[in-house]
Amino acid sequence: MTTTAGSDVHERLTALAERQIAAGEVRGAAAVDTVNLPMIRHWVDAMGDANPVYTDADLAAGTVHGEIVAPPAMIQVWTMAGVKGEMGPGPITPVLDMLDAEGFTGVVATNCEQTYHRYLRLGERVEPSTRLTGLSGPKTTALGAGYFVTWMITWYVSEEPVAEMMFRVLKFRPWEEKPAPGKRDPYPLRPAVNRDTAFFWEGATEGELRIQKCGDCGKLRHPPGPFCPSCRSLNRTYVVAAGAGEVFSFVVHHNPPVPGPRAPFVVAVVALPEGVRIVGNIIDCPPEQVTIGMPVQVTYRDMDDDLTLPMWAPREV
Repeated sequence: MTTTAGSDVHERLTALAERQIAAGEVRGAAAVDTVNLPMIRHWVDAMGDANPVYTDADLAAGTVHGEIVAPPAMIQVWTMAGVKGEMGPGPITPVLDMLDAEGFTGVVATNCEQTYHRYLRLGERVEPSTRLTGLSGPKTTALGAGYFVTWMITWYVSEEPVAEMMFRVLKFRPWEEKPAPGKRDPYPLRPAVNRDTAFFWEGATEGELRIQKCGDCGKLRHPPGPFCPSCRSLNRTYVVAAGAGEVFSFVVHHNPPVPGPRAPFVVAVVALPEGVRIVGNIIDCPPEQVTIGMPVQVTYRDMDDDLTLPMWAPREV
């Protein structure tokens, strides 16, 4: 599709956004399943949440809840659309589709704020309602020029609001950066590198899996951060991990399309024997053969002339 002049695109996009905002809240399809214990068990296992009020009926009966409740942070899980988009389009879709059609194909989440009004209980069925709340732009960012799109989702049980989420994304036109003569095109998905994380990416370039270590209490942590969550020390160093691990949890990404990797691809949480977990892609293995507990070994891929990513391949045991 040929992109029209910038002012015309802006006017049409703004007019569409104003119509969608004026439409107000649009109810979506109710969750396919009611709040249920099997899904809660899967979620808390993946997240490492050991609070027994979510899974132990006898213990939960003695709490203020009187029964098992679902973790509040699961709220989006109950009505999340599948690969085929079973939940149907919402009021945000026309705006995002127009941005895509006009070349604003890059997307990055910028803000997400959730508010929980109460815990969900087993057997309740959740229904989402979505409204577009804002379109801001065009803005020039380090990623490219684009628009910030903001919407609000409210989840209901019958007519009672139980949770809300404000979500904002930047839809941008990626800069058409031409590599210097003799250099490869830059990989489109680049990590944020700052003074807290630079040591990790420098290690990847050198073929080392570096894990941040507190310089005072010695506790390891990942992802890296400015201070130790255990003793609050700002003194930090790192250790080089052996590079072996096992798949703790994983997803197979089919949609939406993202620049760089070709779908389907596997993104896994890998548990290291050093006691931390790390996120990375599983490679050299068909997605249908990846399993929880599968032994893996770190390997390094040069994505362009400046970026090396640690990835994980099956390991012989």
